[in-house]
Parts: sequence; C-alpha cells; structure tokens
Amino acid sequence: MTSPRSSTRSGPGDRPAGPAASLRARLARLGRVPPLHLVLGVTGVLLLVGVVMVLSASAGGRTVADGMVLTVFVRHIIFLVVAIAAFGLGMVVRPSWLRAWTPILLIACVAALIAVLVPGIGEVRGGARRWISVGGFTVQPGEAAKVIVLLWGAHVLALRGRTVRLARYAVLPLVPVGLLIAALLMMQPALSTTVALGVIVLALLYFAGTPLGPLAAMCGGAVAGAAVLGLTSGYRRDRITTFLGAGDELGAGYQSRQALLSLADGGVFGTGLGQGRAKWDYLPNAANDFIFAVIGEELGLLGGLLVLSLYALLGWVGLRIAARTKDPFLRLTTAATATWVVVQAAMNVGYVVGLLPVTGQQLPLVSAGGTALVSTLFLLGLMANAARRLR
Repeated sequence: MTSPRSSTRSGPGDRPAGPAASLRARLARLGRVPPLHLVLGVTGVLLLVGVVMVLSASAGGRTVADGMVLTVFVRHIIFLVVAIAAFGLGMVVRPSWLRAWTPILLIACVAALIAVLVPGIGEVRGGARRWISVGGFTVQPGEAAKVIVLLWGAHVLALRGRTVRLARYAVLPLVPVGLLIAALLMMQPALSTTVALGVIVLALLYFAGTPLGPLAAMCGGAVAGAAVLGLTSGYRRDRITTFLGAGDELGAGYQSRQALLSLADGGVFGTGLGQGRAKWDYLPNAANDFIFAVIGEELGLLGGLLVLSLYALLGWVGLRIAARTKDPFLRLTTAATATWVVVQAAMNVGYVVGLLPVTGQQLPLVSAGGTALVSTLFLLGLMANAARRLR
C-alpha cells in the first residue's frame, strides 16, 4: 500500500525553484523581521567592520615607525562614541521639534561655510580649506551641510505636499539654496562633498514626487557641472585623465594602481586579517578613502561582497521604512538617507576598483571616523526613529 508521502512525487513538469524564486523567498523571510531590528543590526555590523578594519589599516607604515600605532584608531573611537550619541539623539528626537530648527540650522550652516574660508579660522590641508579646529579636534562644516540641507529640504518639500508635482514648487527654494551651498563648498574646494550634496537634493526631489522631465534636466545639468568642475582644476583633471588611461601611474594614478594591486593580492579568500601589505606605506589613506582596498586584500572577494551586501540591505530597509512611514518629513528624510548612503558607498567602491575616477568619498560607517561618521549616524538614527513609529 502506497504511503501518503510517496504518493506526492514530482512530475516531469515540476522544476526546482530557481535563483530568482529563492531570492524572493529569502526577501520574504527578511521582510518579516522588524525594520528597527534590521537598521540596528546592519548599522552595528558595519560599524564593527569599520572598527576592526581601521585598526588593521592604521597599524602599519609610518605609524609603527613613529610609535603612533593607535593614534588613528583612538581618534576613530572618539568620533564613534560621539556618533553613537548622535544616533541615539536622532532615534528619539521629535520630528516636529527638528523641523522647527531646520531654518536656523541652515543659516548657521551657511555662516560656518563662509567662516571656514576666512584665513585664521579655516585650516588648510593639502591645498584645501575645509576644516575648523575645535578643542583639539577638527570638524568639517561641509559634512554638516549635507545633513542640514537634507533635513531642511525634507521640511520644505513636506510643507509643499502635492504641489511639488508642479516643477516650480518643487525647485523653489531647495535648488537655489543647494546651488549656494555647492558654490561655497567648491570655494574650499570640496568636489566630493558637492557631488554628495547633489545626490541628496536630487533624491529629495525624486521621492517628493517631482515630475521626471525637470528632474532629468537637473540630473543632466548636475553631471555636466561635475564634469566641468573636474576639468577646471589641475589635480581633478589629472585624476580624470588617469582614469581614462592617459595619466601618470606614479603620480595622480598611484593610489588607484596600488588599490588594484591590493585587491589582486587578496584574491577570493584574502591574505588574512591584519596580514595585508598595502598599509605599509604602499597605499596612502588606507584607513580612510581606500579602506575598501584593505578589506579586499585582507578579507578577499568574499569579505568585499559581504560588505556590499550590507549596504544593499541597509538601502532596501531604508526604502521599505520610507514606503510605510506616514509622516512626510520622516518619509523624505529616510528615503534620501538610504539613497545617499548607498550611492556614496557605490562611488567609493567604484573608484577603488577602477570603475570611477577618484573623488575622495569615504566608505560610510567604515572609513576612519570624523564629522562624516557623526552626520551619517545621526541620519541613520532618524531612520530608526521612523522605524519605531511604524504600526
């Protein structure tokens, strides 16, 4: 007698689930996890990766010779503590209170961007005047500017409501103010921060419902503007020509070449945590802009793909939270934050692996900390704030 189990056999037309069906099933299971837990979990893992890799990337080269192995790492930990406090603030702050302060913060932001250009106030490093020294630490007003424009822009567009479907109500006053901030940033100069600011403004306009025609025109103008700015400065022009294969590999192309060599050394499984050679003065800024090269060298292709999957997951969770959030301000803030973090990570990885010209974008939450780490975690705290309010 045939048992019930043996009577249900797969016929010739039945096929095993393919990769697409498997991926959908995994996303469905992941979708049942509370969004707040996902935000906290993914952010925490990326921060842990950053702590480990900053320690590894900074423990080599001149820091060893000068007896300052832990200098970069300790500075990162100090900023990380401040950033975690900023995350907690963003998680509990009332959106109405924050919205009320955005105009004042915007005025203070413009004042700080002007102040950093004044000799004696702004600190010059590598030919750029981007930093202000406060209590022995340096802060970048440009990093705070990205956060403030995002918050103020979300506030203004939330007030506009459905009228953003008319282009003039979407563009004014966000785009003129964004252009003013961009002009002040380029006077430092800070092209990478300007590009990030453009991504934030375009993301806000898109998620607010701006018509695609004007949005496409602004995207085209932003790309053209970035190209012109890139070709009008000597060092930026050298980076572009190097990317196109016509530059000096021992000059402007040195970092890119060393990054590719580091990734090649890592292979699939990596050389082992702490065993990389790039940080021994072969790769400049190993703990900052090019930390993904150290990840690829020491943790291999698998480690690099794991980090990329974490950013993809964070972006997916952020957009999912935004889609379910009823508060228009939090919805725009969350969607723009998710877009900004993912795009910045893609730009950083893109120039490390040679797919984009070097722009100086940090790897969010992983690169050695500073003002950028604090500002990013504050915005992710607002994302967690929106997740807490979901029903």
